[in-house]
Amino acid sequence: MANSRSSAPFQVPDSLLWLNKKEAGASWLEALPDIFEAACQTFDLTCIGRPYSGGCVSYVVPARRNDEAVVLKLQFQHRESECEADALKHWDGNGAVRLLDHAPDIGALLLETCDPGRFLADDPEPDKIGVMADLLRRLLVPAGKPFRTLAGEAALWLEALEGDWESAGKPCDHYLVDVARAALKDLTADDNGEVLLHQDLHGHNVLSSSREAWLAIDPKPLVGDPAFALSPIVRSFEFGHSKEAAMYRLDRLSEELELDRERARLWTIGQAMAWAFDSSYSERHFEMVRWLMAD
Repeated sequence: MANSRSSAPFQVPDSLLWLNKKEAGASWLEALPDIFEAACQTFDLTCIGRPYSGGCVSYVVPARRNDEAVVLKLQFQHRESECEADALKHWDGNGAVRLLDHAPDIGALLLETCDPGRFLADDPEPDKIGVMADLLRRLLVPAGKPFRTLAGEAALWLEALEGDWESAGKPCDHYLVDVARAALKDLTADDNGEVLLHQDLHGHNVLSSSREAWLAIDPKPLVGDPAFALSPIVRSFEFGHSKEAAMYRLDRLSEELELDRERARLWTIGQAMAWAFDSSYSERHFEMVRWLMAD
């Protein structure tokens, strides 16, 4: 199908094809060309470029609106990203990519362009953990509705862990599941604040920008305990996959940001196991939990 605003045929990146395994995902992919056309008309976009590769749950393309370079993002609807536009609006460009427009009925976001757009994980020059600390100082702001709570999400993880382990073919020792369950029970026993959280802040969700040096993208927002904010960074193997590297991230960030190191350690165990069984990097998640248990 050729879209009316570009000579290039509509393309679905290979990274999205896994959605065909899900009934809802297959339906969304089938409807995606029409959603794309509707979004282009809604936002009055021209000069549509080739879709970016790598996105697993969103179709993302560069475009122009009037004389402005923009990025169109079409989301497969999922609970983890359902309030992404609200989070970006809440941050208003302070440490995160700026939301320019939103069409929630079709899951379309119009975003500022991050130029030159290098991934933090792939840039050898900056102090990567220093960059993450600086971003978190701006991203950890008070928030409430409409965001889902970390405690509610942790309850879902707790309920699903055993079944996910069995459905995945029991790929790790069961004691790792037990440790994660115990950690999540302890963490959710008390309320430790309500700040806006980016639950997937790893090295490939931070881009270089001309407006600010680095901006966070793809937030998967929650509100809750600020100590949780360290979890995706501690387990971000792009910053070094070894016990020494992981502990360095945990120690440095908890000290610089004055966050509870023990709660951050337990949150990392809980989230690493909750996300492990659907991951292409399951064994790295399991290794991370073993290192954190030995701390």
